[in-house]
Amino acid sequence: MPQADKILVGVIVGAHGIKGQVRLRTLTDQPEAIAKYKPLQDAAGRDYGIKLVGVARDALIASIKGVTDRNGAEALQGVELFVPRTALPKAKRNEYYASDLIGLTAQDESGKLIGTVQALHDFGGGPILEIAPSQGKNFMLPFKDAFVPEVNLVQGLVIVSIPEGWLV
Repeated sequence: MPQADKILVGVIVGAHGIKGQVRLRTLTDQPEAIAKYKPLQDAAGRDYGIKLVGVARDALIASIKGVTDRNGAEALQGVELFVPRTALPKAKRNEYYASDLIGLTAQDESGKLIGTVQALHDFGGGPILEIAPSQGKNFMLPFKDAFVPEVNLVQGLVIVSIPEGWLV
């Protein structure tokens, strides 16, 4: 599956117990929905059959088809799970999949190049864009209208409004 046709929906963040179960961090609106999407594949295209078996403080607990012990589960730590874009609902107006935003050019309102969107994070307080400027360190902006008044996927850019003193 070409990269543009894949959407990241989860990451195996570690082992859980001794019977091959894993802790799974999901990137879906409804965490449990990850079990409904098929096929779940890693970046190399290997399929992963999962069955949700519980909830931990920061992740879901899942069994992975063919994984029966802790060593097998530990070996999967860091595996990113993708689904074909066609398996997901079409994004609503003013909603975006993270993969659609990553790589977009960031400009200010006057058209000045600011950098490139590197990542979309959510640490619990709402989505945040990470932007890599052409020079200097990456910085983050809340993904809210006041900071990102426009997203234009057709033109491949986001317009950003950086408050005075934000980058000092």
